[in-house]
Amino acid sequence: MLFSPEHLAGAPARVSTVAPLRVAVIVASIRRSEEIGQLLTHLASQSLAPSAVILSVEIPADLPLNLPANAEIVMGPKGLTRQRNRGLERALPISDVVVFFDDDFVPADDVLAGIARLFQEYPDIVGTTGHVLRDGVKQGGIPYGDAVTAVRAHESAARLPPEIVPTSELYGCNMAFRSQAVGSLRFDETLPLYGWQEDVDFTGQMMKLGRTVKTTAFAGIHRGVNKGRTRGIALGYSQMVNPIYLVRKRTMRPAKALRLMAKNFLANHARLIYPEPFIDRAGRCKGNWLAILDILRLRCNPERVLAL
Repeated sequence: MLFSPEHLAGAPARVSTVAPLRVAVIVASIRRSEEIGQLLTHLASQSLAPSAVILSVEIPADLPLNLPANAEIVMGPKGLTRQRNRGLERALPISDVVVFFDDDFVPADDVLAGIARLFQEYPDIVGTTGHVLRDGVKQGGIPYGDAVTAVRAHESAARLPPEIVPTSELYGCNMAFRSQAVGSLRFDETLPLYGWQEDVDFTGQMMKLGRTVKTTAFAGIHRGVNKGRTRGIALGYSQMVNPIYLVRKRTMRPAKALRLMAKNFLANHARLIYPEPFIDRAGRCKGNWLAILDILRLRCNPERVLAL
């Protein structure tokens, strides 16, 4: 039965269950076998073991050697939304909660337990994202050893009661959903390649079914590894076109879309002369302008990025 606002409205604020929830982990990845291997190490040390670990990849070379026995592999054409959907098809029938981790996410050892506890205690929550202790996306990446050190420091620190705040943006590097609420919903495969803003789009759909929240009940580090990311020109194109597409879908507010487009356009052009070594600002600028020309021609289709 698909979750509905009517179903959730009468639910108590907190409930207790005897059996722990089944938490399946989905990892969509290409060309990052080393990072997958590192993540699998942290999943193996979770205080609540995952009920399934599903690796959604394009080819066998995407996988590390010596995979654990509980890892399930699904293969098919690359594209973040496609890969996540293939993971969902496998995970939903065998789980109570599905968790999406980026391959370069380093979770604390109690992350899955924290996720399960949150969904058990708050039946009106349908989606959540955890506390990102550090995010290396804008820093050119965080070395794996540094990430592990920071996570271990977090694990040994004194804990405050977890905060839970509403959000319309679950962060794709670590987000979890109630399987029953997901039902037939899927990630929009019109958003190709890296699927920029696909997490916001999916959150926008889930918000119609219950609460989506950000919480400190679980935490980790997003290393922001550059390997395997979308080329600058393609990302620059998506930065302009995808927000408009999502406004038309009504999963992103027009004001947010305009802010997002302006922010990225200005940042790309401001850093064009002295770009960061890990960001292709020239490619992003070119992609921005190609997208603007297409928008003026009323060609607002995210899939046109594939022709660049």
